[in-house]
Amino acid sequence: MTDELKRGLEGVLVAESDLSYVDGEVGKLVYRGYDIEDLARGASYEEVLYLLWHGSLPTAAELDAFTADLAAEREVDDDVIETVRALADAGERPMAALRTATSMLSAYDDEADGADDGEATLRQGRRITAKIPTVLAAFERVRQGEEPVAPDPDLSHAGNFLYMLTGTEPDAVSEETFDMALTLHADHGLNASTFTTMVIGSTMADVYSGVTGGIGALSGPLHGGANQDVMEVLHEVDASSKDPVQWVKDARDEGRRIPGFGHRVYKVKDPRANILEEKLRDLADSSGDTKWLDYTTAIEEYLTDQGLVEKGIAPNVDFYSGSVYDSLGIPVDMYTPIFAMSRAGGWIAHVAEYQEDNRLIRPRARYTGPEEAEFVPIDER
Repeated sequence: MTDELKRGLEGVLVAESDLSYVDGEVGKLVYRGYDIEDLARGASYEEVLYLLWHGSLPTAAELDAFTADLAAEREVDDDVIETVRALADAGERPMAALRTATSMLSAYDDEADGADDGEATLRQGRRITAKIPTVLAAFERVRQGEEPVAPDPDLSHAGNFLYMLTGTEPDAVSEETFDMALTLHADHGLNASTFTTMVIGSTMADVYSGVTGGIGALSGPLHGGANQDVMEVLHEVDASSKDPVQWVKDARDEGRRIPGFGHRVYKVKDPRANILEEKLRDLADSSGDTKWLDYTTAIEEYLTDQGLVEKGIAPNVDFYSGSVYDSLGIPVDMYTPIFAMSRAGGWIAHVAEYQEDNRLIRPRARYTGPEEAEFVPIDER
């Protein structure tokens, strides 16, 4: 047993997985052997969920059945919606509201305390995955003084969320773009939230507990939220009336970091960023508004010319996802909850996979406190 300390468990192998692989040196991400670009451009989010949960891409008949089963689980109990309404009225943060509501969902799942086999985990996971969009859309509607919109079982997972959020069926470009964004965020190795979910799963706790823990981990500013930071910077650039490159120059002179550049794994441009950049162009062409596209491309070109990419500090997925979400009319503080909405599929897949050959995750800590402290009774202290 080694005593070498690996802070943050960086580089430590703790499990084997067939689910996703990241090669940060060349900018490659695969789900079960399939390149992320092929999946994002050629498969729906529902197909990707099936792939992650069942190990292969579905046939047309399998996809139809899977999609119907997922859509049938979208309705959320009235008690949960009332809790969501109360949280919105109280001004709760979206990620905190999602955490609370996700935990509450288990109270209305008859199987939550039942069998702990892999199929039961996936059935519960299907309900969680189907209901999270309903919860999030309801929360945002209530915040805006509107009534929640009931899910439409005839729409796709992506299209239904945008419909419940706005009350209007999305156009084809918006639906396709959001579907791609969900696929791009579905899994990404053993990041902090996935590992959190897996640790909880290793105790054989129900998957509601695992996903709730994953949401909690993702809510931290060192994990989720970078796309929100990017969008807040772009709004700041816009409000300044400065040329975006000049704004970046001034910000760097002041010692400010430009969010959306650099990644713990990728040393080149994130492959997901390339895809979202293309979709941002499609949205700009569709709407006629190129502002965010112009800002992001100008900033990327300038920082690339400044040598950041050569130093391994390249655009990550968050650099473009914020602009994409803003173009879809999604509020800034909903970006991380949408990240959770997508990543829930990956969390569930990791729990199901790990529990197939489960071993309780139990690392050690090096004790650095005193060894022989003399106890003093309270009345003598």
